Amino acid sequence: MGTLFVVATPIGNLNDFSSRAVETLSTCDLILAEDTRQTIKLLNHFKIKKKMLSYHKFNEMTRAKEIIEELKNGKKISLVSDAGTPCISDPGYILVKQARENNIKVVAIPGCSAVISALSVSGLDTSSFAFLGFVPTENKSKKQLFNDLKSMIIKTKVVYESPKRIIKFLEELKNEIPGSVVCVCSEITKVHESYEYGKIEKVYEKMVNKLDSLKGEYVVIIHNEPLLIDKDESLSLEAQIINEMKMNNCSLKEAINFVSAKNDNISKKDIYNASLNLKKMLSL
Repeated sequence: MGTLFVVATPIGNLNDFSSRAVETLSTCDLILAEDTRQTIKLLNHFKIKKKMLSYHKFNEMTRAKEIIEELKNGKKISLVSDAGTPCISDPGYILVKQARENNIKVVAIPGCSAVISALSVSGLDTSSFAFLGFVPTENKSKKQLFNDLKSMIIKTKVVYESPKRIIKFLEELKNEIPGSVVCVCSEITKVHESYEYGKIEKVYEKMVNKLDSLKGEYVVIIHNEPLLIDKDESLSLEAQIINEMKMNNCSLKEAINFVSAKNDNISKKDIYNASLNLKKMLSL
């Protein structure tokens, strides 16, 4: 059996790439790159000459099978994304899952992660947090996200947003969760690195005044007290479970039973699947 290396890459400053990561990419048989045009810049900088194969969200379902066969044949393969840690809102989960299911060794080569880097300098409570990935663009899914942000017992939440939609999202956040404290981070480790911290109302005003200079992917960290939401408001099953845990001060298992009792029209299987999603989201 071979080994799959999950290698974190710099999110901006190339000096953040570790010597272990350089050695791993230099000695592996193949590098799986989210975008080979981006990864070649990294390889050239560190004078690494290795075969690359594209592995991204549009081909990972079909490509994973052939990669697993290569690993079974003893190959050492490295997985990288354009920036940061693979599998964290980047491709890789499917491949790692299949590697685990086939008893293939998977090794983490740690390094940069935008969400962790942002949390570390946010000034917000990081004793526990929930990472919710990219803000949905579809209205129904976005509504569920805001319901989750309001009701989660975890007070610190993290989302990613694009420069094209960041102002719109902050405006909605201001209206949905007034008084929340946020830290908006962009271009972390890069020349134009910036942070805006404070109450959402003031941060929103500052960001509006920076319209002409918005660039890069944004990490938004939100801290607010859980709010109980009216029962007649449409909530995701995950949010309903969290509400029950908060209101009844009960375990996840007990909360599942409460939600099941209140939703005769929803199958127990769907509620159970929602609890699994919640466990992944909050690492319960």
